[in-house]
Amino acid sequence: MIKPSKLNLGDTIGVVAPSNPIIGDNIIEIENSRTILEKDGFKLKYSRNLFSNTNKYSASAKEKADDINEMFRDKDVKMIWCAKGGANSNSVFDYLDFDAIKNNPKIICGYSDITSITNVIYQMTGLVTFSGTNFKTISTDKTEYSYKQALNRFVYGNLSFGDDNYYTFNEGKAEGVLVGGNLSLIKGLVCGKYQIDFKDKILFIEELGLESDPTMVSNSLYYMKQNGVFDNIKGLWIGNYEHESGIELQKIVLDVLDHNYDFPIIKSNNFGHVERKTVIPIGVRAKIDTSEKLKIKLLENCVC
Repeated sequence: MIKPSKLNLGDTIGVVAPSNPIIGDNIIEIENSRTILEKDGFKLKYSRNLFSNTNKYSASAKEKADDINEMFRDKDVKMIWCAKGGANSNSVFDYLDFDAIKNNPKIICGYSDITSITNVIYQMTGLVTFSGTNFKTISTDKTEYSYKQALNRFVYGNLSFGDDNYYTFNEGKAEGVLVGGNLSLIKGLVCGKYQIDFKDKILFIEELGLESDPTMVSNSLYYMKQNGVFDNIKGLWIGNYEHESGIELQKIVLDVLDHNYDFPIIKSNNFGHVERKTVIPIGVRAKIDTSEKLKIKLLENCVC
C-alpha cells in the first residue's frame, strides 16, 4: 500500500476531466468551484484537455489519460481532483502510466464514473485513492458538507466517516481493505485485464436510481455473485440509491444474497449520488462492528 501525502493549505490542486466533457453550464460550475478553493487558499491548475470535447461526447481516451499522467508527474501538483462523472472513464486504462503514478503518489478523488479510475489505480499500483465529491459538485451541492468532508480527510487527516445514521442488515464484525463505489462500475471490474481483487475486502456500493432501475441493480449484483465476489469479501457497506419505485438498495441486495452469506452488512446514506458525501479511502483497512453506533471505522491513516 502507498499512502499519498496530505494536502496543505496553499498547495496546488490539479483538475482533470476523465469522464464526460466539461461543456455548457459545467464550465461555469467548474469556475465557481475554483473560486471556492482559491478563497480557501489553494492554487488551481487545469489540465490541458479539461475543456476538450474531441469526440463530441468527450475528449479522446488518450487526451484524458495524458492529463492524468501529466498531473501525477507534475511536482507542483499535490492533489488531483476529477471534475465530474459520466460514462466512459474506463477508456483511459490502457493509456495510464502506472509506473509514473506509483512513483509520484498523490491524492486523487472523485465518485460516480470516477470509481473506475480510482479502483484501477489502487489495484495496479497500491496507491490509496478516494471516493468523494467531484470538483464540480463543490459548487453545485446545496451545502458545504461534502467539501468540508474532503478538507477534513485530506488536510487534517480526520479518520471519521461522519455522524450519519447506520443500519444493520446482517450482524457481525469484520476487518478488511476498502474497495468499491458505484455498483455498475464495480460490476465492470469483476473480470478482465483490470479486475479488482475482492479477496478479504470490505466492499462499499451505491447506485444512481435515475440511470439504474431495480432490475438493472439486480442484474449487476447477480453478475457479481455468479463471479464469486460475495464468496471473497469480508463485509458489505451499502450506500445511497433513490428510485421512483421506492425500492431500496438493501432490499435488492438481500434478495440476491438470499441469506447465504455470513459477513456483516450495513447501510448508510452518506456516500454516492447524494448531497452529503463522506470521503472513503480505497485501499485502507477498516472495521465493521454492527454492535457500535458508528458501525464502520478506519483502522489506519489514509494520508501521510
